[in-house]
Amino acid sequence: MASSSTKKHDHFKGIRCRSGKWVSEIREPRKTTRIWLGTYPTPEMAAAAYDVAALALKGCNTVLNFPDLIGSYPVPASSSPADIRVAAAAAAASRKVNPGESHYHSQSALLSGEFVDEEALFGMPNLLHDMAEGMLLPPPRISSSPPRHDYYSSWNSGGDGNLWNYN
Repeated sequence: MASSSTKKHDHFKGIRCRSGKWVSEIREPRKTTRIWLGTYPTPEMAAAAYDVAALALKGCNTVLNFPDLIGSYPVPASSSPADIRVAAAAAAASRKVNPGESHYHSQSALLSGEFVDEEALFGMPNLLHDMAEGMLLPPPRISSSPPRHDYYSSWNSGGDGNLWNYN
């Protein structure tokens, strides 16, 4: 019988305990190679790392450890192992629980007013700048009158090819 330190976790996919720490890895689809996702102090952190990699490699229909957190997971910049590893580490960090705390680290930090660097957490170095820039764009004008029938038939025939009418 295998010792408990080499067993897979009964509840989470893609993780196992090794030397008292939890490791996570995932097999690349249609390949024999695996992507090493890291070593973590808790099974929840390792499971979150696996979820990010599974989403990146297998799509949104894959079975996840924490399906209710799918919207909060960072998205890797590409499907390269290095980018998946970075996003997996960010997801694991968001699941970190300090001793004596009942909430996730990121949630308790937000509630206590502690500074949380979202740009580093989600691996998006220009997150706040891009969000602020988006707020400066004017909204598109909406035409109050219904569009004319000849507009739809003529947009593709020799016109400027514009699909939108901003009159």
